Amino acid sequence: MNVAVDLAPVVTLVGNPNCGKTALFNALTGSRQKVANYPGVTVEKKTGRVVTPTGRTLDVVDLPGTYSLRARSPDEEITRDVVLGKLASERAPDLIVCVADASNLRLAIRLALELKHVGRPVLMSLNMMDIAKKRGIDIDLEALSRELGIPVVASVAVRRGGIDRLMQALDERTARLEPAGTADWRAPDAAALRNAQREADRVLRVAIRNAGKLDPGTARADQVLLHPVGGLIILLAILFVMFQAVFAWAQPAMNLISDGFTWLGVQAAALPLPEIIRSFLKDGLISGVGSVIVFLPQIVILFLFILLLEDLGYMARAAFLMDRIMGGAGLHGRAFIPLLSSFACAIPGIMATRVIDDRRDRLTTILVAPLMTCSARIPVYTLIISAFVPDTKVWGFVGLQGLVMFGLYAAGITGALAVSFVAKRFFWRTTAGEPFMLELPDYKIPQARSLAMGVTARALAFLKRAGTTILSMMILIWVLASFPQPPEGAAGPAINYSLAAKIGHAIEPVTRPLGFNWQINVALIPGMAAREVAVGALGTIYAVDAGEGAREKIGKALAGQWSLGTALALLVWYVFAPQCASTLAVIRRETGGWRWMAVTFFYMLALAYAAAFATFQIAHAAGAG
Repeated sequence: MNVAVDLAPVVTLVGNPNCGKTALFNALTGSRQKVANYPGVTVEKKTGRVVTPTGRTLDVVDLPGTYSLRARSPDEEITRDVVLGKLASERAPDLIVCVADASNLRLAIRLALELKHVGRPVLMSLNMMDIAKKRGIDIDLEALSRELGIPVVASVAVRRGGIDRLMQALDERTARLEPAGTADWRAPDAAALRNAQREADRVLRVAIRNAGKLDPGTARADQVLLHPVGGLIILLAILFVMFQAVFAWAQPAMNLISDGFTWLGVQAAALPLPEIIRSFLKDGLISGVGSVIVFLPQIVILFLFILLLEDLGYMARAAFLMDRIMGGAGLHGRAFIPLLSSFACAIPGIMATRVIDDRRDRLTTILVAPLMTCSARIPVYTLIISAFVPDTKVWGFVGLQGLVMFGLYAAGITGALAVSFVAKRFFWRTTAGEPFMLELPDYKIPQARSLAMGVTARALAFLKRAGTTILSMMILIWVLASFPQPPEGAAGPAINYSLAAKIGHAIEPVTRPLGFNWQINVALIPGMAAREVAVGALGTIYAVDAGEGAREKIGKALAGQWSLGTALALLVWYVFAPQCASTLAVIRRETGGWRWMAVTFFYMLALAYAAAFATFQIAHAAGAG
């Protein structure tokens, strides 16, 4: 017996980058959304549900931004294939909503004209109408709808009631959906795009009664923020404040988390269980995972800064400022945003390289993205810096610890620029590419709800990582550090007789020139799965309980057994080493094979070894080894 299932109509959101599409998606779906990947690729898939005023349920899909269905990057290929109904794993859209920035309609109208040829109903949503009105732009919605031949509604995604007209239009359009028509879309060549743009300009002349003027606040701000010298100084200052905040602002929350794990450790120690089981709970689970989760506030602060700058509209300005510097090192101007995203995590940074059209430019950016100091390095950096760098002020107001952290980030950036320069000059040998063209959106006040949703999603991703990869690695570390048990009458710590000690001693001849001891070697091995695992591993190896003062106890243990030269060498190692299996896996998927993943792994390993070797030997010669 066959049972018919009524599926909710599928509504896809399509639009240019920076048109406010994600804000509109958040306003429509709220908490009824989920993020995944399209099958077989690492392109992010955002889906959600919306209930219209008449109670109709719709499935909403937020597609990657594009200027045309003529796909030139993996993101744009997904948008094209979903819109055309070519993905076997995805339902074809019943309605396409072309989201447009009302203050910058030229390219959006060209996209809308193209979408009319895919054989599916199209509705245009003029988003950010508040900004358009502020700039004096007067749009005749009826004329625009008539010229385009599709319904056009205004919306302001960031204001209460700002999507009421759009919701009503969705209700009306999905109530009388018709079967898909015949698609006559063909990938446009350069001549076809020029013709389409001329038609879009004609529509604009009819529909725009007053073109308005550039937002005066944006113009005045850009005079300062885009200055070739002053703008760079401000950008560096913003990054500097961000790194200082990672230390200063996070401490109260870190103390609370630490106290919570102290309580858990006490409860585990009091359980009426065999000693080995209590050790597993206390030292393997609570101590291992707790020593990593305590850094969650610092990671949240870093993500908050990045998302805030994105929503404010400053990211595009930062890319513009960095274009000349990056171009001199052989990187495309569009590489700045993927590389800046890599400060949070290299995985979304590598995925963001899809916006770069040229394959070799994209490969170069993928190769150097892991050199950006991601949030996973923060636990290692802060642990070692806190243990070996005094908490003093430089010049009376700058924290020395934050200054060292800034230096580590700068070292990663310098390394990335150097690797890019070598790749472009000696391996690619390419001629000058296309000029860097970028739209600079108006500055906007970030929406607190959107910021909160973004930060929460990333915090949950970190906690999921802590509950899967990090947890499994910490269990492995506990097993290696606990077995075999020391023989009767054995002298010295029990870990000296374990498998971990045997592995660490076996690797020691290779790492001794770097100043690394066997304990560091043991922490580096599971750290290949996730960098932050090294902190919990060191806590387990040095038998430090999680909870109150755990980080300080680990730091004291390290300071008592390591030299300053060893600490500096390990910091430098973490700047360059390829210690993240997830990143390597994404490189393999993004480049379509093992070749570039292997190139990334071995060049970073060689760079890390050489840099750590030089650091330790120089420190040793200076009496700090």
